[in-house]
Amino acid sequence: MNGEHTYRLRAQWTGDRGTGTSGYRDYDRSVTIDVEGKPALLASADVPFRGDPERWNPEDLLLASLSECHLLSYLYACVKVGVVVVGYEDDATATLLEDGRGGGAFTEVTLRPRVTVADASMTDAATAAHAQAREWCFIANSVNFPVRHEPRILVAGP
Repeated sequence: MNGEHTYRLRAQWTGDRGTGTSGYRDYDRSVTIDVEGKPALLASADVPFRGDPERWNPEDLLLASLSECHLLSYLYACVKVGVVVVGYEDDATATLLEDGRGGGAFTEVTLRPRVTVADASMTDAATAAHAQAREWCFIANSVNFPVRHEPRILVAGP
């Protein structure tokens, strides 16, 4: 299936303390992200950048996008080859390197999915499905840093 898809959201800064951006310490980094028909997402900067630790930050969201995209692509890849997945967890990490000039970039992401399959005969195909999922993941195909995978395949027990 080919096609072009458009995504829309509204990001609204809600951190004005009454003096706007009169100084670096004079405003909150609070943002509300709205997508029609979905609960609002409360966001902020990451803590080292004066953000609110109780809100999602762009770095969290990028890592979450990569993890979830791989998960969803992986489940589809497993369906295509007859692997029955009964559990999936990912302990993902990302590395961001600041450049010393106020900017920076992610240098890598490592996904560590622990996949539980229904039967031991499915382990090889379950492992191979990660490569197919990587090829299909829209988000991983859109970033300019490596997205590594360190999967573990478990078998559901009685």
